Amino acid sequence: MEKLRIGIIGAGGIAQHRHLPTFQKLDDLCEVRAICDVNLARAQEVANSYEIPIVSDDYHEIFSEVDAVCICTPNKFHAEIAVAAFEAGLHVFCEKPMALTAAECEAMIATSKKAGKILDIGFHYRFTKEAQAAKKAMSEVGTPLVVRVKALRQRKVPGWGVFTNKELQGGGSLIDWGCHFLDLALWLIGNPNETEVSGSVYNELSKIPNQPNEWGTFDHETFNVDDHVTAYIKFENGASLLFETSWAANIKSDEEHLSISGVDGGLSVYPFELYTAKNGMLLNSKAPWLPGEEQPDLPQARNFIEACLGKSELVVKPEQALQVSRIIDKIYENGGTLS
Repeated sequence: MEKLRIGIIGAGGIAQHRHLPTFQKLDDLCEVRAICDVNLARAQEVANSYEIPIVSDDYHEIFSEVDAVCICTPNKFHAEIAVAAFEAGLHVFCEKPMALTAAECEAMIATSKKAGKILDIGFHYRFTKEAQAAKKAMSEVGTPLVVRVKALRQRKVPGWGVFTNKELQGGGSLIDWGCHFLDLALWLIGNPNETEVSGSVYNELSKIPNQPNEWGTFDHETFNVDDHVTAYIKFENGASLLFETSWAANIKSDEEHLSISGVDGGLSVYPFELYTAKNGMLLNSKAPWLPGEEQPDLPQARNFIEACLGKSELVVKPEQALQVSRIIDKIYENGGTLS
C-alpha cells in the first residue's frame, strides 16, 4: 500500500503529544520522515525519541523528502509555511487556527488550489463521538434557530509556551480554544454565511497581580491577549449564535457546552442529548452508547492521510476554517482594544 511521507514542522508540545504519536499509530498509511524546528537541539531530541530519520532547522530543507507537512508552529507562521509548502507541491495539515487573519487564510486557500493539493485544519472537536452523533442528528433538529456555546475554564490561563504572546498567536482564549467550539457550531448548522458579528473582549482579570492560576505562570504587567470573550452572531438563514469563551472565568467549574434549538427539535453535544416533541409528548433522549473512537486524534489524522491519497473527502473544508477566522477577526475588531 502507498504510504504518505510526512514532515513535522514545529517540535513543541502539540507535535509531541498529539500528532507524532497519532501518525505513528497509523504506520500502515503514513511514515513520519522528517522533523523541523528553529531549535535544532529540540528537533534532534524529538527525532531520537520517535526514530525520525531527517532533522533540520529550516523547513525548506525537508520539502524534497516528504509528500505532506504538518504545521505545529505558533500561529504567526502558519500562512508563510503553508504557502511555501504548496509551492513545493506538498499537501498541508495545519494546526488551528488556520492563520492569524482571514486574509492570510485566503492566501493559503488560493495557493493550495493553484497547486492542486490538500489543505486541512486541525479542528479535531469535529471528530469527537459526540460531535459526529450530533451531526447525524441535525435532521431531528430541523431548521436551526438558536445556538449556544460556552467554552469556559476556571483560572486556567496557559502560562507556558507562546499562548499569551499576541505577536506570535494573534490573541488569547478566543483564537486558541474558543475557535474549536465556534468551528463546531458552524459546522453543525451547515456553515451559513454570517451577516452580523458583535462582541466584547476582556483581560482585566489577568492584568491583576497575584491571581491564582492552575496552568503555569505569566506576567500580568505584559499580558495583552484576551482571557474572556463574548459574542453574538447572526446568519443569513435567520439563526443566531450566543458565544462565550474564557481561560480565566470566575465560575464554579470548567464548562464545555454547545446546544442547538431548532424548529423540529434540539440537541446538546457534550454530553450528547436529543430533545424532541412527538406524539403530543416532550422527549429527552440520551444515548447509552455512541459509535466511534474515544480520542478524536486518530480519525482526524486518518481523514487527512486518506484525503491526500485520494481515498476520502476532507471533513474540515478550508473554506469553513476561513469562516472561523473571519468571524474571529470581526469579534476582535468589534470587541475593543486591550491594554
